[in-house]
Amino acid sequence: MKGTIAENAPIIPISAMHKANLDLLIEAIEKHIPTPDLEEGQPLEMYVARSFDINKPGTEPSKLKGGVLGGSIKSGQVKVGDEIEILPGLSLKKDNKTIYSPIQTKVVSVSIGKQGLVPQARSGGLVAIGTELDPSFVKSDKMAGNIISSPGMGSPIRSSLTLEVQLLEYVVGSEEITKVQPLAKNEMLMLNAGTARTSGVITEIKGTIAHIKLSRNIVARINSTVAISRRISQRFRLIGIGKIVDDK
Repeated sequence: MKGTIAENAPIIPISAMHKANLDLLIEAIEKHIPTPDLEEGQPLEMYVARSFDINKPGTEPSKLKGGVLGGSIKSGQVKVGDEIEILPGLSLKKDNKTIYSPIQTKVVSVSIGKQGLVPQARSGGLVAIGTELDPSFVKSDKMAGNIISSPGMGSPIRSSLTLEVQLLEYVVGSEEITKVQPLAKNEMLMLNAGTARTSGVITEIKGTIAHIKLSRNIVARINSTVAISRRISQRFRLIGIGKIVDDK
């Protein structure tokens, strides 16, 4: 690790299985990477990583429960009874085009790991939200990649991105040491923004600024970071990151 950012990092032997030194690990994390203060009053913003139907096959219609959304709260808080908005929402086919329909629903339950059901949750860790959504909307992770927000307070829905690109020197995950080549116009990339994943084609590139047309809409704010991957040997490999900039 000499010469890297981790050169002077503490080294703590642990065993999660035997719960050995986990307290020392947490202490070191808090000392070197302090938990930021929670910003009270911020609008809710939660990344959806999972979505699923919790009803067993054959459940009577009167006993059906709404869809569940799981993920991480970035800011704000969510509590039972809140009205929430899901963006970009459901993808629908219309006139051979895919359109996105934002959804509003109500929170009927909040659950956190071993704590189980709780009245509310804030940023930090994973949370599952029970809703009034039709279970067919959420089954098999259909809603993964969406963002949950307070109604009317969500990030912009984007069908294209303008990125300030920073490429790595070498491809991550390649079987051979491979230098990253510059991006090219009309090249297809895989992009990850939060929990959203989408492909995109470079329509224009000038220096470190790339304009990319997306295959599916995503929700993201200015200055947020996007991971950039390129197809290498039939698989997408990480080659850099991009910061979303305002192209107006």
